[in-house]
Amino acid sequence: MSATGTQIEPRRQAGEGTVFTILGAISFAHMLNDMIQSLLPAIYPILKTNFHLDFSKVGMITLTTQLTASLLQPLIGLYTDRKPIPYSLPFGMGFTLVGLAMLSTASNYAFILIAAGLIGMGSAVFHPESSRVARMASGGQHGLAQSLFQVGGNAGSSLGPLLAAFIVLPRGQHSIIWFTLAALLAILLLMNVGEWYKRREAMGHSARARKTLIHPDLSPRKVTLSLGVLIALMFSKFFYLSSLTSYYTFYLISKFHVSVENAELHLFAFLGAVAAGTIIGGPIGDRFGRKYVIWCSILGVLPFTLLLPYSNLFWTGALSLVIGVILASAFSAIVVYAQELMPGRVGAISGLFFGLAFGMAGVGAALLGKLADHSGIYFVYQVCAFLPAIGLLTGFLPNLDRRRLAH
Repeated sequence: MSATGTQIEPRRQAGEGTVFTILGAISFAHMLNDMIQSLLPAIYPILKTNFHLDFSKVGMITLTTQLTASLLQPLIGLYTDRKPIPYSLPFGMGFTLVGLAMLSTASNYAFILIAAGLIGMGSAVFHPESSRVARMASGGQHGLAQSLFQVGGNAGSSLGPLLAAFIVLPRGQHSIIWFTLAALLAILLLMNVGEWYKRREAMGHSARARKTLIHPDLSPRKVTLSLGVLIALMFSKFFYLSSLTSYYTFYLISKFHVSVENAELHLFAFLGAVAAGTIIGGPIGDRFGRKYVIWCSILGVLPFTLLLPYSNLFWTGALSLVIGVILASAFSAIVVYAQELMPGRVGAISGLFFGLAFGMAGVGAALLGKLADHSGIYFVYQVCAFLPAIGLLTGFLPNLDRRRLAH
């Protein structure tokens, strides 16, 4: 296929218009999926008490969920790139439903691990396929679509611990069964999404996209190098975010002697800034180019991260908000940029990068926790302050937007 021919599809999609009903449905389903997934660590205190678990066994629950959610995503995406399965989304949510039911009635540790694995499998099916649907419904506004999709996940991750505190912790393990209603609602939504997906397949939408496996103007070596740069940028972003999402409250309490409630309010404000940044990054990338968003988001946050460890309480709070907005804007731009590098591998790319997001956040939290134990929480933020400097690697990324306009 010629380079000119491969550029018709984005303009054609733009003419078809963005399908906001589908984007809304997939974003809401993302909220329900990530709410259920974030419920699991929120109920660890109950599981630890009920089953007399030590921290190693609690860690194995996390590892089981993360391994199934992270490692299976790119494999599932790769398979559905070759053989689309429109109803895979409700089917995957069925794994989550069964996992929740098992978790609510589990009578031994082995059943808890199986339940955790099923919830992870549900997430592994959901993310690559729903990201594909978001792109199909984008009408050419790929960044906007990814941002709307991802902000649903952010909202769900925040809701899970909150609902666990109000529903599960006071009532016990068996009350987890109530969350199967959320999974059922997601299945109903995703059945409708699957029907729309099937109609789009019948029109040959995905068949057109699959004809070109990599960007027509780039060599396989350049595409591989670019993917390596994006993975390094993901490392920078998610390791730094892990330092705040996992240890920000401890940092504030240790350094400024604030109350737990005050520290939690600061964390809530930071998570709100992350949600705002997630929404902002996609549309800006659509308008000005995704490479520029990546530049500004990763490297642009460096002055603020360098200042944070040496700031007073007021400026720590203010800087954390700025960092949250700027840094969070990168993810949708990175995902869409990677999809444009390999337009015939949308599912595999989405699975790879969402899997990396899960895996790096988990590994980052573990490693930074060990660093905090060894050298102190203040040292963690001094070291992490330099992570955004990895954003300099963005200079090695080709300007895909300029190449597209050239045609």
